[in-house]
Amino acid sequence: MARLTLLKLLQAVPVILIVSVLAFLLMSLLPGDPAVLIAGDQATPEAIEQVRRNLGLDRPFLEQLGIWFLHLLQGQFGSSLMLNQTVLSAMAERLPVTLSLAGLSIAITLPIGIFAGSVAAYYRQSWVDSLVMGVALLGVSIPGFWIAILSVIVFSVILGWLPSSGYVPIDQGAIEWLRSMILPAIMLSLFQIGFLARMTRSAMLDVLSQDFIRTARSKGLSEWVTVGKHAFRNALILVITTMGILVSTAIGGSVVIEQVFALPGIGRLVVQGILARDYPLVQGVMLIYGFAFVAINLAVDLLYTVADPRVRYD
Repeated sequence: MARLTLLKLLQAVPVILIVSVLAFLLMSLLPGDPAVLIAGDQATPEAIEQVRRNLGLDRPFLEQLGIWFLHLLQGQFGSSLMLNQTVLSAMAERLPVTLSLAGLSIAITLPIGIFAGSVAAYYRQSWVDSLVMGVALLGVSIPGFWIAILSVIVFSVILGWLPSSGYVPIDQGAIEWLRSMILPAIMLSLFQIGFLARMTRSAMLDVLSQDFIRTARSKGLSEWVTVGKHAFRNALILVITTMGILVSTAIGGSVVIEQVFALPGIGRLVVQGILARDYPLVQGVMLIYGFAFVAINLAVDLLYTVADPRVRYD
């Protein structure tokens, strides 16, 4: 396992370098002069030149790139212009909100999605299969922002069951934290449940048609042992791959949900940075997001060997 971990870390280095270069190019790919965009249309030439010097845009391209990588090696991901603080400190303040939203949505998604997909596969080509896959298709197809706004109108405005916006830290009460997060988490998990159910059904259908499943049944094993132990364990590889995608989707999809429910998370921070033309903030957050996605993919690769010892990387 140690050798495998080292190998996957070495393979992740080129990806991290590419992500770092793409994040650096974000400033260069902006149409027009980035200094003018950041300073504003009404800024004086002196103010624009000051912004250009502060961001190092007055230096040659290769020198800018070298300084960028030097700062990354020192753990410096840039500073926000509108918040007057570093990107890392701004993200650290909002990280609990995004992690709460993503974690709760995954906790909702996994049992429902896996169970629904397994039931649909077991009762394939029946009304149960059609019903589960129809609901899953709706979850995948309905726009997240639309269903989120509709849920606020129904559950917050009309029924008054849950708050329409805001975030309550868990240290101020688990019940109030859950009330503030449950509706956004459910809205975020709708797409994920549909996607996971479809992937789980596909994996289970492939496994249930294998010879060893027929052998297990012919030996008199119960359906619970045959399906729950033998079939699901062999379908777990595809499920783990899907789970890695879902974690990435939960983090990325939080941008829309946090904006709709006015949650002070990292996703809303990115939107505020874009609207305020705080491109150093957006640049730093996107870079850290890229690193997080690389780490998620690395964790999924390592989980393969735990779920199925037959999987080995040479």
